[in-house]
Amino acid sequence: MHGSQRSEALNVLEAGSPEPFRWTIGLLLGLGVLVNYFDRVNLSVSHDALQHSFGVTPQVFGQLSAAYSWTYAACQLPTGVILDQLGVRKVSLYSIAIWGIASAAAALAPGVLLFFVARLLLGIGEAPTFPANAKAVGLWFPQSERSLATAIFDGAAKFANAIGVPLLGLLLLHIGWRMSFGVTALLSFGYLALFWWLYREPERLSLRNVVQVRKGGESTEEESTVFMEAASPSVPLRKLLRQPKVLGIAIGFGSYNYVFYLLLTWLPTYLADALHVPLMRSFLFTSAPWLVATAGDLLIGGFLVDWLIHRGYDGDRVRRTVLIGGMCCGLGIFGAAFAHTLWEALIPISIAIGGLSAAAPVGWSVPSILVPDSSTGRVGGIINFSNQLSAIAAPILTGYTVGRTHAYGWAFGIAGAYLCVGILSYVFLLGRIERIDVRSALV
Repeated sequence: MHGSQRSEALNVLEAGSPEPFRWTIGLLLGLGVLVNYFDRVNLSVSHDALQHSFGVTPQVFGQLSAAYSWTYAACQLPTGVILDQLGVRKVSLYSIAIWGIASAAAALAPGVLLFFVARLLLGIGEAPTFPANAKAVGLWFPQSERSLATAIFDGAAKFANAIGVPLLGLLLLHIGWRMSFGVTALLSFGYLALFWWLYREPERLSLRNVVQVRKGGESTEEESTVFMEAASPSVPLRKLLRQPKVLGIAIGFGSYNYVFYLLLTWLPTYLADALHVPLMRSFLFTSAPWLVATAGDLLIGGFLVDWLIHRGYDGDRVRRTVLIGGMCCGLGIFGAAFAHTLWEALIPISIAIGGLSAAAPVGWSVPSILVPDSSTGRVGGIINFSNQLSAIAAPILTGYTVGRTHAYGWAFGIAGAYLCVGILSYVFLLGRIERIDVRSALV
């Protein structure tokens, strides 16, 4: 961005007309997720190359896939606290720099041990991404626009898989796996510069302008809500962990993420091994379910939810319908366990990840609805901690069951069973999507 454009953007921020700038922020967050998911998906694309270079077995590949998630999970709860204390900008700048260094380290790793260490470092760097984005959306957008704003960055995760697998596959085939990791490192450092250039905390605005940003088309009651939230105390982490609604969204999201990481880390290999699809074609066919996921995320979880709420439909009912309905579509993953042809696998997988992706932006909008701004980082951290426990388990259990049975039936069956638990947690623990009584939570 040229200096004059940056100046204009900052003038929008600081001169009293901040509303249009919030969509710049939304697109910036989405671009960041797109870049960091290229870093994540690069491993699954490089499966065969790593097997050739380092002698990686299915069990070792499962451990490599989970390495990122070990540190990612370990950082979630402290990350939520730090985000609430230091803000989105400062934490994100450090995290982007770390994940760029990790991608460069993976490209240079001489053996599997140092490659494993690079994946651990990547988990540390990318840990704040989704809690920070959820917090940023809560700060910059009114409730009636948060589903679409969230869908922009959450949909970028699916779109990264749709275009990242074939693009990185082509890079791998033409320049090798090391250079493909080098390319993602360069993209990461480029995004670091852009984020530093553009992102500002909305707290830099006057409180009146924060109200203007977040009112959108909502009632004037939003103004008093913002003033009340500005003075709301933070809810301690241990007390949030005792809230049924927080536990409900965390368990449900964990089951979604199990399916997500099963497909993220194993789908190209599954198509090549179980269905005998040539490697390059498996990269291309892998993109189909992720394109469906991107559409479900943006069109249903984003546009449709916000449109219905703007039209006057009850926000809780709309969000819960999409959240639970999308999870039920996710049960289509059971169908992949019985697939014998490419299309018998791709159709149920696409239905499953499409439905789950429609539910995901609703889920990520929940932290800013359940608690005041002073605690959204903590709730986002709790959710993503549960997510990453699933992200650890999915590749390891899949590697173990595939190694023992030489088939994928058990892998998909476990994922479907976990989704059933997640649906029940949304119904009975989360219940209505509404603000937690902060006063009782603090007792």
